[in-house]
Amino acid sequence: MGRRSRQRASAPPREHTTAPAPPRPPAPAAPRHAASRHARDDASSAAPLPTAARRSRRDDAPRPPWGSFPLVELCALAAIVLGVWGILRGGHGGLVLVFAAMLLGSVAGLEVAIREHFGGYRSHTFVLSGVVAIAAMAILFFADASRTVLIAGAAAGLLVGVPLFRTLFKRRSGGVGVKVR
Repeated sequence: MGRRSRQRASAPPREHTTAPAPPRPPAPAAPRHAASRHARDDASSAAPLPTAARRSRRDDAPRPPWGSFPLVELCALAAIVLGVWGILRGGHGGLVLVFAAMLLGSVAGLEVAIREHFGGYRSHTFVLSGVVAIAAMAILFFADASRTVLIAGAAAGLLVGVPLFRTLFKRRSGGVGVKVR
């Protein structure tokens, strides 16, 4: 992507007016007591959209706790190398390498999903709920439960995880349920 297309993609659309619109004054603070409910409704309807409703930008993404070191990218690269090595090797040892590659790549992706979701950047509700469902299935599997109980445990994990992670994301993003790219 060239410089011009990056500028066009990030620049707001131009309006065909001769004079720029006057800046909007800041919205007055909402009263704290319940007696002036109408004043609070009027103030909230005139307030500009919250900053969380705007489109997400990569610059707004939460930073990893380890700073600028590309740990997730290195994990993904190691997963690709292990996967290719496992496929080329074949046999039982190759299968172990492919499984390790899938596990390492999943952990790298899960870390990004957790950081973005709990940072209020992008919603990863179903990914995180799927992890809860898989964890429930793993616990029930090692407890030697039947297949029916495994499926019921996964369904329970999803039914508990989806509303929980959605509520957490709304709280962290300022009330927005879903953010677009």
